[in-house]
Amino acid sequence: MKIHEYQARQLLAEAGVPVPPAEVASTAEEALAAYGRLGGRVVVKAQVSAGGRGKAGFVRLCDDADQVREAAEFMLTHRMVSRQTGPAGVAVRKLLLAAAMDIAGEYYVGMTVDRARRCPVVMVSREGGVEIEEVAARNPEAIVKEWLHPHLGLLPFQIRRLTQALGLTAKEQVQAATRTLAGLADLFLSYDATLAEINPLVITSEGRLLALDAKVTFDDNGLFRHPTIMAMADTSEENPDEIRARAAGLSYIALDGNIGCVVNGAGLAMATMDLIKLHGGEPANFLDVGGSVTTEGAIEAFRIILADPKVKGVLVNIFGGIAKCDLIAEALIAAAREVGFHVPVVVRLEGTNVERARQLLNDAQVSGLLTAEDLTDAAQKVCAAV
Repeated sequence: MKIHEYQARQLLAEAGVPVPPAEVASTAEEALAAYGRLGGRVVVKAQVSAGGRGKAGFVRLCDDADQVREAAEFMLTHRMVSRQTGPAGVAVRKLLLAAAMDIAGEYYVGMTVDRARRCPVVMVSREGGVEIEEVAARNPEAIVKEWLHPHLGLLPFQIRRLTQALGLTAKEQVQAATRTLAGLADLFLSYDATLAEINPLVITSEGRLLALDAKVTFDDNGLFRHPTIMAMADTSEENPDEIRARAAGLSYIALDGNIGCVVNGAGLAMATMDLIKLHGGEPANFLDVGGSVTTEGAIEAFRIILADPKVKGVLVNIFGGIAKCDLIAEALIAAAREVGFHVPVVVRLEGTNVERARQLLNDAQVSGLLTAEDLTDAAQKVCAAV
C-alpha cells in the first residue's frame, strides 16, 4: 500500500524526523488560504502516488498568490502524465504547499528489505534529489548501506557510520541526522513498511537539516495490525476492478491483453500467462482465486473479467487440491448461468475428482465452454479461439 507525500511527512514528523511545516489543499481556494498562512515563496506539489511530478510540471515554485492559484487550478484540472503513469495519467485531488527552502546540499536516505540477505537495509548517499536507481547504475560506490536485525533496529554505531558517510560534521547537523535515521528506522519497523525514503534530505543555507520529500509503502499483509495506516489508503488512483476483486478475496491485476485468466495459485497464474504468450496470445489480467475456490468467488471473477471490453476469451486453469475439481466444475457452471459466457472459455482442470469434474462440464453443455486435456492444450485452444 502506498501513501501520499503529505501523509509520509506526517509519519516522519511523529517519529522525530525534522520536517518543515506544510499544508494540504483540495481546491484552489484552500491553496490560496494555505499560502496566506505560509507566505513568501512556496512550492506547490501534486499529491499522487506516481513519480516524475517535477518533469511533468506538477511541482511548481510560486512567489505570489496569483502563481499559487494558477498552479493549483492547473494541477487540479489536468491529469498528470509521467513515465510511471502511462499515457492515461492520474487525476490530482490534493496538493501540498510548503515554504520553499534555500538548499545548500542534498542527500538521500532510504530503507527497504534486502531480499538477498533477508533483512532490512538502510541506504544513504550524498547524491540526493535524483532517483536512487540512477545513482546505483551510474556510481554504486556512492551508496553506503547498513544491514540491521529487525528486532534490534538501527544501532548507534551504525547511525554514526551512516552520518559519517553523508559527510556531516557540524554538531547540530549530526544530531538532526541521528534523529532522522533513528526515526526512519523506527517508522519502517513499527509499521511493517517495505520502503521508506527521504529524497532529498537537505541542508539549508542556514545549516538546518530537513526532510523535504518522503515516500513510504507498506506490506499489505501487515496492514491488519495498523488501522491508522489503513485509514490513509487512497483508492482513487487504483483500478476499480482491482478494488472490487480485493473486496471479494481475489488477487487481480489488470493487464493490456485480450485473454482473461482465472487461476488458483500465483505461481500457476504466472506459468499460465507465460504459456499464453508462448502461443501468441496476450493475457488481459493476473487473477488468483486462491486455494479454496468458492462458487461466489468464481462468479465474481467472471463478472470482473467479462466486464473488460478488451477480453475476447478466457482461460480457466485450476489445480484441484483443497478445493476438489468437481466442486470447481459446479462453480464454473453456476458462473456460466449467472454471468453468461459471451466469449470462448477454455477450461483446464487437474487434481482430485478431475474425471467427475469433466463429466459435469460435458453434461452441463455450457455454451462457449471448451475443455482442455492439459495446460499446453488449453493455451493453444484459447489463443486459436481469440
